[in-house]
Amino acid sequence: MKDVLSTISTDRLYNLHSHTQFCDGRATMEEFVVEAVRQGFTHYGFSPHSPIPFDSPCNMAEADVPVYLAEVERLKSKYAGRIRLYTSMEIDYLGDHWNATSPYFKSLPLDYTISSVHFVPCDDFFVDIDGHFDNFRQKMSTYFADDIRHVVRLFYQQSMKMAETGGFDIIGHFDKIGHNASLFLDGIENEPFYKSLVNDLIDLIVEKRYVVEINTKALNKSGRLFPAQRYWSRLTDAGVPMIVNSDCHYPELVNAGRNEALSMLKGIVYRK
Repeated sequence: MKDVLSTISTDRLYNLHSHTQFCDGRATMEEFVVEAVRQGFTHYGFSPHSPIPFDSPCNMAEADVPVYLAEVERLKSKYAGRIRLYTSMEIDYLGDHWNATSPYFKSLPLDYTISSVHFVPCDDFFVDIDGHFDNFRQKMSTYFADDIRHVVRLFYQQSMKMAETGGFDIIGHFDKIGHNASLFLDGIENEPFYKSLVNDLIDLIVEKRYVVEINTKALNKSGRLFPAQRYWSRLTDAGVPMIVNSDCHYPELVNAGRNEALSMLKGIVYRK
């Protein structure tokens, strides 16, 4: 990851979090590359949702991994000299037996890895709490008796375990539960218990020296950044490396929200 960061540190147009036709991306990988080149990007990373050990419409199938890896290599060769492309995955944390340290992921030729929490445990299975709010609200009723504070705690417990376990380079959208949780219960992010959970996670991120992603996927549509801007000063004060990714699922969104977030981040650094 250090090599990747050194190549993008002076470049404005990079994006290291994007999805593909092998997960829930809405176009071919080459269409993303063509758009990134058109917009002047110099560095671009593919990070499909990793395979997981149960069915999920958003995650790539393990059988598609060799095809994905071959396609990245084809595109790297075809677009050499125009854009630098990277091979990655956004690896789900599902406990001790499925995470970024698993031998399977360590065997793959990835340039860097992102790890994120999208699923929380419920009895002996996992529930995806990362999707659209309508689905989230239904799952709250079906699986969690509408106990939003319990689900928030589960999310941050998973995040803490993920950070303790390690094996990845970038921690993705580490407070994203706040979006659906605040739609479910207005003001929950201002409750002391919620702030404490986020700050405990930040303490661990600082200790472990992970690269933190500022995720701009929801900025234009919902006015949200992950993590929320209120936490950026804590991270910059601690010298945590931060990168700005669009988490794009459509080619036209490869740069969505990035310029705004970069300006905000530079403003914090400038004031300090």
